[in-house]
Amino acid sequence: MTAMTPVPDLFREAVAALQAVRPRPEIRLETMRAPQRLAPWSYALSCELSGPADVEASGRLVLLHDPDGQEGWDGVLRLVMYVRAELDRELATDPFLPAVGWSWLTDALEASGASWKALGGTVTETSSARFGDISGPARTDDLELRASWTPTDAALGPHGLAFCQVMASVVGLPPVGVTLFEQRQSS
Repeated sequence: MTAMTPVPDLFREAVAALQAVRPRPEIRLETMRAPQRLAPWSYALSCELSGPADVEASGRLVLLHDPDGQEGWDGVLRLVMYVRAELDRELATDPFLPAVGWSWLTDALEASGASWKALGGTVTETSSARFGDISGPARTDDLELRASWTPTDAALGPHGLAFCQVMASVVGLPPVGVTLFEQRQSS
């Protein structure tokens, strides 16, 4: 779009709805530079988060708007989510991890009251071993969750809250109002 093209009202409403999301206190959303070539209009949020067991995750939620729609979107708005988290070795070897990772998203969308269609994505587990002079831990295990879906309207608050819930689930934050107590190891 050229600098003279007015911002579509639908996109403006959708961005305002995402900007109005108030996540739980541990989660801080930041505006980031959005991809420019995926759609005529885009907006993006990022999040970095640590959980109680030192699980670290990073994520982003990207809003795309094409007034003409795009093949596969089934609409003119599209949300794209990417979440990456380091896992402990035991969790990384769980054969049900991909299904659990996907359920974090679908459960969060349902619980938030978000309305969507055309949901698709992948859950990828990776393990990396370092050798020689490369610094860092000898082995790392990661989970990546990539998904996109079409919201049915510009009321994206529930979608933003679902993204926050996915981030909380990935790092193992307890439900709001629940306090975790550290276990002491006996000597």
